Amino acid sequence: MSSLTPVPGPLVEPHAELSREETERYSRHLILPEFGLEAQKRLKNARVLVIGAGGLGSPALLYLAAAGVGTLGIVDDDVVDVSNLQRQVIHGVSNVGQAKARSAEQSIKELNPHVAVIRHEVRLDTSNVLDIFAQYDLILDGTDNFATRYLVSDAAEILDKPYVWGSILRFDGQVSVFWPKPSVGGPSYRDLYPEAPPPGAVPSCAEGGVLGVLCAQIGSVMVNEAIKLITGIGSTLLGRVLIFNALDMTWRELRVRRDPSAAPITELSDYEAFCGIVPADTEGEEVPSVTAERLEELLQERSAGAHDFDLIDVREPGEYEIVRITGATLVPQNRILTGETALDPSREMYVHCKAGSRSANVVRYLREHGARKVYNVEGGILQWVRDVEPDKPVY
Repeated sequence: MSSLTPVPGPLVEPHAELSREETERYSRHLILPEFGLEAQKRLKNARVLVIGAGGLGSPALLYLAAAGVGTLGIVDDDVVDVSNLQRQVIHGVSNVGQAKARSAEQSIKELNPHVAVIRHEVRLDTSNVLDIFAQYDLILDGTDNFATRYLVSDAAEILDKPYVWGSILRFDGQVSVFWPKPSVGGPSYRDLYPEAPPPGAVPSCAEGGVLGVLCAQIGSVMVNEAIKLITGIGSTLLGRVLIFNALDMTWRELRVRRDPSAAPITELSDYEAFCGIVPADTEGEEVPSVTAERLEELLQERSAGAHDFDLIDVREPGEYEIVRITGATLVPQNRILTGETALDPSREMYVHCKAGSRSANVVRYLREHGARKVYNVEGGILQWVRDVEPDKPVY
């Protein structure tokens, strides 16, 4: 018996016709025996939402546009940074500082003017997700945080929308299709990850790094799944997680099934609370902090033998290699939060990361576990470079 799941019928009806220019443009699709004119018309009639115009969204948007998907929605409230260009190929040097959604739209229009683009320059949350999703046939999600993934999964389930998910970190990628619609019977993201990992246990790409070309490898698989769902051809990754390792160049599969005891999702919830994330509006009240300038004074006092304390850098080793504060000890956040590395709670400690959020999490954790003389460095090493050592690089 085959372990492959046939696509559960075409997702959209075909468009009435293709123009002469479209026929010429998509001719290599049209001559495929398994694809043909009707499948291309379905792509033209499809409305696909891509969440994030970043590492995975970049190749996904380009290939969806090239394939002839009629309407593409883009959810992204970020701007293009020079560090994005190593992997986010939809943007260029001239787009640095520009809104990612607008930059992506320009590239799509240059590639295929027949594609309509709708920009949603907002942060996806419980107040807008259902209204946005309702406008589309299919959702592609390449975000890099667990709270948004659970939000996307639940919203897609409430609206009976299929959801193509991709994930990348360092040299590893994963892809699957989630669609727990009763008539389809597929799993949801919650069936793969019933519980969120502890905050800080899994670094983001900005913290742990990512091989740039991995984005294209995983993003193209996501588009492949989207095309099959829209047109109704082939078999889908519904019920399968495709796992790729770029270092070994290996692909393997993990089977995932719908939990028969799982109750259908009927409403959205507090996803940051579910993932153990402390609300931003309480961070300043809970975390005692020092500025970069004050840390510089403290380090001078320590160097003179007048003050004894530890400076803890909770970033990842790759970040530490790029730029560091002289005299800091590297102890990555996840090693502290998981208890792998224990710090002496009786010591006076100053904790920093890249921008201040990870170190704030660590300070909270240490204070909850008995440390009283522990402080966050506001703005992290980015602020340190701006205020103290401006000749050092940032990332």
